[in-house]
Amino acid sequence: MLYKFKSPAAGNLIMLEPNGRQILHFLGKDDPASLTKGIVLPQHMPAAITALQAAIAQDEAEWQQCIEQARAQGEPPPRPPSVTLRQRALPFIDMLQRCHQADKEIVWGV
Repeated sequence: MLYKFKSPAAGNLIMLEPNGRQILHFLGKDDPASLTKGIVLPQHMPAAITALQAAIAQDEAEWQQCIEQARAQGEPPPRPPSVTLRQRALPFIDMLQRCHQADKEIVWGV
């Protein structure tokens, strides 16, 4: 399954299901109904941006902690993921910013 996030203020953003579900989880939209279709209203976009930025910061801090633990144990640092949360979330954050500025909603599953 694919997630296709749409808005008249930005180009469509398409994500694979696990990645789209992860983004929706950070936005607090992980109930079964919101996973199939939903909307982010302009007034909720600043909080959504903040939530995604906090998730990115936490993800990067956890990754850094894994590296430091490996070094402390004399092991080689783990290989980084091929695509980070930051790389996956930044296009959605950009979409949120554009839509908020244009006062347009983002929808998916419709």
